[in-house]
Amino acid sequence: MNMRSDTAVGPDFDRVLAEHGLPALSRAELTTLQVNLGKRCNQACRHCHVDAGPARTEVMDRATAEQVLAVLAASPGLGTLDITGGAPELNPSFRLLVREARGLGRRVIDRCNLTVLLDPGQEDTAAFLAEHEVEVVASLPCYSEANVDRQRGSGVFDRSVRALRMLNELGYGDGRSGRVLNLVYNPLGPALPPSQEGLEADYKVRLQADFGLRFDRLYTITNMPIARFARELARQGRTAAYMALLLEHFNPAAAAGVMCRTLLSVGWDGRLYDCDFNQMLDLCAPPRPRTIWDLSDVAALRGQPIATGSHCLACTAGAGSSCGGTLA
Repeated sequence: MNMRSDTAVGPDFDRVLAEHGLPALSRAELTTLQVNLGKRCNQACRHCHVDAGPARTEVMDRATAEQVLAVLAASPGLGTLDITGGAPELNPSFRLLVREARGLGRRVIDRCNLTVLLDPGQEDTAAFLAEHEVEVVASLPCYSEANVDRQRGSGVFDRSVRALRMLNELGYGDGRSGRVLNLVYNPLGPALPPSQEGLEADYKVRLQADFGLRFDRLYTITNMPIARFARELARQGRTAAYMALLLEHFNPAAAAGVMCRTLLSVGWDGRLYDCDFNQMLDLCAPPRPRTIWDLSDVAALRGQPIATGSHCLACTAGAGSSCGGTLA
């Protein structure tokens, strides 16, 4: 397997599964197509596993986006199009994907960093999302200004609050309009997230009391030991301790529900991966279609092996971690 060097090295994940009497991971029925529209972003967060930022130039072109839609149209089992980045809204094909996927009756998720909604040229993006009833999954790693700005940059918290208020005014998070707004929490450093249920309750109380904001669910996500976060761990000399923490809290129940079993990840260049994290490591396990143009039968992927590495321990520690929050 081809794994880049910007990942923390730890125990062999397949060996950990075997020691707990679990089989190697393989695909179940695919339900979600997750598409990374590129690494261009208006932020450069310390924990970002994509290494995204304003200077990045990798962007999915229109031909690739159209092929994504062709696969989606030919695959009724793929009920969800999960759009991510970078800041996916900066891609010129973002609105094409949303319109066409919603036209096909698919659930569409936009993984939004919130501040992009206030950028020049994005003045009508929030209204566009509301018009098409796109589910917004928004990053907000804390309800504290100091903690958010420490992780994501000066002024990000204030801009995030303004964007959340804009979404609320459009009906997001009211529990009635069908416009779903979920928030994402990840720890500031090498620690496991607290209870998702308990933290969600805290968020709702604090954001309502301090800012009059509402949302539907909070997802807690463990920091993935790759890319920027892996380099930060190495700089602090905390790599071994973090990997030991993940291993110590390995949860077989979480391992059974990892998102890569039902999700297919599409890179900005059309290449296919088991998940967004493997995509950032260029980690594949043949035999399988290698690009979106090679993918003719999604159902044929069922039962195929999933590429793994020590970073997978982050998805299976504690209550588990996925793009939809905890797993167990």
